[in-house]
Amino acid sequence: MNIADALNYGQTALTDSDSPSIDCQVLLCHSLECVTSYLHTWPEKELSNEQQQLFEQLIAQRQNGQPVAHLTGQRGFWTLDLKVTADTLIPRPDTELLVSLALEKLTPQMTIADLGTGSGAIALSLASEEANCTVFASDASPAALAVAKYNASNNQLNNVQFWQGSWLSAISVHCLDMIVSNPPYIEADDEHLSQGDVRFEPITALASGADGLDDIREIIVQAKHCLKPEGWLFIEHGYHQAKQVQELFFAAGFITISSHKDYGDNDRVTVGQLPL
Repeated sequence: MNIADALNYGQTALTDSDSPSIDCQVLLCHSLECVTSYLHTWPEKELSNEQQQLFEQLIAQRQNGQPVAHLTGQRGFWTLDLKVTADTLIPRPDTELLVSLALEKLTPQMTIADLGTGSGAIALSLASEEANCTVFASDASPAALAVAKYNASNNQLNNVQFWQGSWLSAISVHCLDMIVSNPPYIEADDEHLSQGDVRFEPITALASGADGLDDIREIIVQAKHCLKPEGWLFIEHGYHQAKQVQELFFAAGFITISSHKDYGDNDRVTVGQLPL
């Protein structure tokens, strides 16, 4: 089997994937330890027996529903390469919107908290863009924090501190300039929880009560006490939750409230600021 044969084999086999061509290329690059351009430059290059066996195993696992990020053990996010495991949410491109919005308000010397950090995607992206800020990354899962710590070390980011806990429970009053979070926000009975890649991700990072807003409610209430005056709160949420989240921000006393659309033109992040 050469590279062209392998690509054809993989795309034909991945009948249940929404992106068979991309999945196939990523898995083949992982098997060959190469970049995508290599596949197109050397289509007649023969795979070794070990490479072919690994590739066929990965294709079979993907066809059974395993996420590509779990099969390769990594996912690109912002400008970083991140390790991901079954203990963390797989970083999605739409979450880069939250990073982009936060960077618009981020200045040197700020103290920031990323709640439910998972792989560390948001916290590490902000830390990589502003070396003179301090980022606290929290998660209730020790296993997730271990992944985030690895990613910080692997990307040589020294301005991030980690703690295990529930949201802002360990944070003092009025000590943060900014809070960012991609919390669970899916309704507990949503049928999509049993479909696609999310079947293999931790349910605690996905679902949050009957309307999906239990954790967001808790974060907003806690954020009001932990942010400094004029501090900012950024929360990712479901495409249909912007109005409800804005109302929660308003009820907690936030001002300058706005919601912003992701790459799919869906409301995805709501932002608010505490008054002076």
